[in-house]
Amino acid sequence: MKTGFVSIFGKPNAGKSTLLNALMGEKLAIVSHKVQTTRHRIKGILNEKDYQIIFSDTPGIIEPKYKLHEKMMQAVKNSLEDADVNLLLIDVNDDYEENDKLFSSLQLSSAAIVLVNKSDKSSAEKVEEAKLFFGKKKYCKKAIDISAKKKANIPELINSIVEMLPEGEPFYEGDDITDLPTKFFVAEMIREKIFYLYEEEIPYHATVLVQEFKEKTTLTKIRADIIVQRETQKGIILGEAGKMIKQLGSSARIDIEKFLGRKVFLELFVKVRPKWREDELYLKEYGY
Repeated sequence: MKTGFVSIFGKPNAGKSTLLNALMGEKLAIVSHKVQTTRHRIKGILNEKDYQIIFSDTPGIIEPKYKLHEKMMQAVKNSLEDADVNLLLIDVNDDYEENDKLFSSLQLSSAAIVLVNKSDKSSAEKVEEAKLFFGKKKYCKKAIDISAKKKANIPELINSIVEMLPEGEPFYEGDDITDLPTKFFVAEMIREKIFYLYEEEIPYHATVLVQEFKEKTTLTKIRADIIVQRETQKGIILGEAGKMIKQLGSSARIDIEKFLGRKVFLELFVKVRPKWREDELYLKEYGY
């Protein structure tokens, strides 16, 4: 039996969350075209007859600008410490030298596979060039081209990971695919819709807290607060005559119902908490 922890690292928007979802065959991490969507370390547990892989999707590596960023980078640090295998993800069209500098700065103590992502968006020559560049680096044990979005080369990647994992007993019993509670994923689905529906700074100034989660006979009742920093942001979230928050609630409810496999009654409220991203108590309350 092979078992171990596999952490996914890379710059914001390299495709880490899309990769986790492709590896798991389930949507665990929210995805958007905007950078820094992931704020937490999200674990996915892949169970098969002869292996158990615990994947960690981490926030994109950035220079922290406020306390929330510091918490996000702590999640990256924790993933570094317990990884048996590291997946270093690069967008094939991104700057190689910049990514190399980033990967070198991680000072990895365990094996790494460099993944050249979005291979479907580039020429075969460019993909090979990237694989050759990273294949020569000290931290790289293997370089593989993939398309996380199209799930290209994902089986090959899983085989490579299993080869590199140590032998041992499973860390998690049963067939759970994550160690995070359902409420976490519900909050993340609402937050994902904020990324899709609102522009500029709103998604980065907002977080979601599920206050009530009650499973009734015919449906699940969910009440959630959307936290923002300013009254003007609250107005934008609500929209004229509450039009935008209705759209947000309707869109999120569809995803939540699909995730839970049952009908959902979703109530959303908007609350203003000035400078919550800098406040240790608020950050703790909101799960960071």
